[in-house]
Amino acid sequence: MQLEEMEFAIIAAGEGSRLRKEGFNLPKPLLPLHGVPLIERLIRIFAKEGAQKVHVIINKQSPELKLFLEKTTFELPIVLLEEDTESSLHSFALLVKNNPDWSSCCLTTTDTVFKPHEFHAYLDDFHHHKTADAFMAVTPFIDDESPLYVNTNQQLEVEAFLDRATPETRYVSGGIYCFRKAAMDCALSSVAAGNSRMRNFQRALLENSLKVEAFVFEKVVDIDHLKDREVAEQFLSEEVS
Repeated sequence: MQLEEMEFAIIAAGEGSRLRKEGFNLPKPLLPLHGVPLIERLIRIFAKEGAQKVHVIINKQSPELKLFLEKTTFELPIVLLEEDTESSLHSFALLVKNNPDWSSCCLTTTDTVFKPHEFHAYLDDFHHHKTADAFMAVTPFIDDESPLYVNTNQQLEVEAFLDRATPETRYVSGGIYCFRKAAMDCALSSVAAGNSRMRNFQRALLENSLKVEAFVFEKVVDIDHLKDREVAEQFLSEEVS
């Protein structure tokens, strides 16, 4: 049972240029894992978690993705926003700007691959951590080409977001976020201040004294190359059904 009203959103506005160079000529969100496109997998996971609708932002150079989202039958409505943006942070800020009534949201990028049972526990924890303005998925599994390292204290309160690991670093960002109103407002002000990267926005959360907490996922696989699909499919095959 959902304990507070929550919106679900997916940033699917990237070009997937590295995958195209390797021979996958569709937008990255349509890359299949075990036959299911990345974005469809996310939407169906969100639906099982009680989402009433899913907001998806795509760029204007993805007609195949737009057609897929419009023609596929899902368990819930898809609210599609088609807009070219500079970065994932700009995409998120645009979603927030267009939906000023949001009180909390769960945000992912298309290429985060995680196990549904961990995601369920993550959402449940967020609903019980009422004082957290931002709730970040972190993982000890380093898969990203340029990871954002996350330092926490023993209570999993985030103390720093770093480009380089320190001796105290145990986690990297998993690219899954839950935000409440203060954090979403911070995204808007962060973009207005000239920030163009999600990691700089996350640093701004701390700089503005917002409460940022972490939740540890065993593993989150980031899909940038075709070889990452093999890692993700093997990871998902380990899941107990």
